[in-house]
Amino acid sequence: MQKKFKQISIASIPSINYKQTTARVLATSGMLAAAIMMTGCSPTEATQDDAANNGSVETQDIDLLNVSYDVSRDFYKDYNTLFSTDYQKSHPNSKININQSHGGSSKQALSVANGLQADVVTFNQESDMNLLVEKGLVATEWQQALPNNAVPYTSTMVLLVRAGNPKNIKDWSDLARNDIDVVIPNPKTSGTARYAFLGAYGYGLHQFKENSNESPVKTNDFIKKLLANVVTYDNGARAATTSFTQRGLGDVLITTENEAHLAAQQFAKGKVDIVYPSYSIVIANPVAVVTAVTEKSGKTEAASAYLKGLWDKPAQELMAKMYMRPSDEQILAAHKDTLPDIETFEPVAVFGSWAEIMDAFFVDGGRFDQLASTK
Repeated sequence: MQKKFKQISIASIPSINYKQTTARVLATSGMLAAAIMMTGCSPTEATQDDAANNGSVETQDIDLLNVSYDVSRDFYKDYNTLFSTDYQKSHPNSKININQSHGGSSKQALSVANGLQADVVTFNQESDMNLLVEKGLVATEWQQALPNNAVPYTSTMVLLVRAGNPKNIKDWSDLARNDIDVVIPNPKTSGTARYAFLGAYGYGLHQFKENSNESPVKTNDFIKKLLANVVTYDNGARAATTSFTQRGLGDVLITTENEAHLAAQQFAKGKVDIVYPSYSIVIANPVAVVTAVTEKSGKTEAASAYLKGLWDKPAQELMAKMYMRPSDEQILAAHKDTLPDIETFEPVAVFGSWAEIMDAFFVDGGRFDQLASTK
C-alpha cells in the first residue's frame, strides 16, 4: 500500500583561503543550479534521489486523519493497526500513523467542510459526502475511485432492548405503544438517527401499503406516536448507546446492527438483547479521499491505499467479526450466524435521492420536525 521525505545538513567549511573558499562555493552553487534546471528537481528532491541511489533513504513518517462517524471507532481502531503493519511491509522506509476523529456523521462532515484537515472521510450517509463534493474537498467521481461505489460494508437498523425483553418489543410497531420509552440520536446531527427515522418510516409505508409522496396518513400517525415516546435525542449514536446502557434511559434503543452487537458483547453484556425488526433499512457506509487536503500535503497515495485496503480480505473479515456486513459476499455468507438474512429496503428506492430525502425530511420545518413532539 504507499510514500518519502528527507532533510540535508551543511557541514562547517574548514578555515582556508577566503578567495579559494568563495570560488569553490560559487562553483558548487553553479553546478547545483545547473543540475536543478536540467532535472526540474529541488535541492531536497535531488538529495533524496542521490540517497535512494546510495541505499541510504531515511524513514518517512506519514500521518493520516480519518474523520468518521460515531460508531465506527471500534472497527477502525483495529483496522488502523492492520493497515499500518501491512503498509510498512510494502514500504519499509515509511512509517504510517492513523489518527481518528469520531462523532455524528453530519457533524463530522460540517467540521471537514469548515476546515478540519481530514485526509480521508468514512461516513454512513451519502449526503454527508455530497456536502464535501460541493465544497470542492472530495472529487466528484469519488464513487468510481473504489469498488462497490466506494461502500466497503453496509449495516442495518435493529432494536436493542433490556435483557429478557420485559416490554415484549418485537417490531417497529411496538415503539408507538404508550408504555414504551425510545432512545435515538438526533437526526439533525447523526446519520444513524436519520436511518433510524427512515427505517421506521419505511416500515410504516410497507405495513400500511402507502407511498411517501402521497400523504401517507397512517404512516405519519405511526411515526408521530413513536417520536412522542423518544426520551432523549443525543448528538451521536455512541452517546445514545451510553444513555441507554449506562444512564438507564429508555426501554429500547434504535441503533445500527454492529453497535447493538458491540453493546451486547461488551458495553452492557448480559444486560441487553437484540431484536431484529421484520423489515429494516440498508445503511451504506461510503468512504473517500479528501483530495483537496492530500494533494497539498503529498499524501494522496497513502490515503488511497488506506481506503483500498478496506476491500482486502483481512479487512473484510474484520468487518464481519465487528458485526458489519462486508461487501465480499463469501465472507458475509460465512458469518450468517451473527449477520442473518433479513428483509431490507434501500432508502433511495423508497424515498428518492439523498438530496430529496434531506429536503423532504430533515431540513428545518421538514417532515421530521412536523411529526416530532414531546410526550
